[in-house]
Amino acid sequence: MKQDPKLDWVEKNMKPGEISGTGFLGHDERKLVDILLDDGQAVTALQLNHQILAARMEELSEEGRKGFGNPVLVDGFLLVTVEDSRGTIACPFRHMGMYPKENVTVVNRKTGESIFWTALNVHMIREHGFYEGKGSPFRVEPLDLIRVLEIAG
Repeated sequence: MKQDPKLDWVEKNMKPGEISGTGFLGHDERKLVDILLDDGQAVTALQLNHQILAARMEELSEEGRKGFGNPVLVDGFLLVTVEDSRGTIACPFRHMGMYPKENVTVVNRKTGESIFWTALNVHMIREHGFYEGKGSPFRVEPLDLIRVLEIAG
């Protein structure tokens, strides 16, 4: 799909060294518009949306913060650990605000699978439907997120 010039500007912000050392696109060679569309289709195919996923991520992050770096058991099977890395980072879409450098790891104790995200991931998923590009160290695979957290559509 043809990409809007505004997304060209955002895509430039996502390159390594612009806002973060590693950038947000990884080795993904698709245009930003295609990354957004592909991830959006994967989520909607399961009768879900970005806001539902982000809300669950935020809920788990809030519960995990109560452990002050120690794991917290949520819903009897999700082990949530939140680590604060000090500092903040801007949204590459230039959305207002700075987001804490906070890392969240969730382990599904039933399956042994885990998933990882940051506070910025939650914002970008909720507001922009962006899970980062393939190969990005902070990419959240939508289908993995849904499976590990057992989110039903």
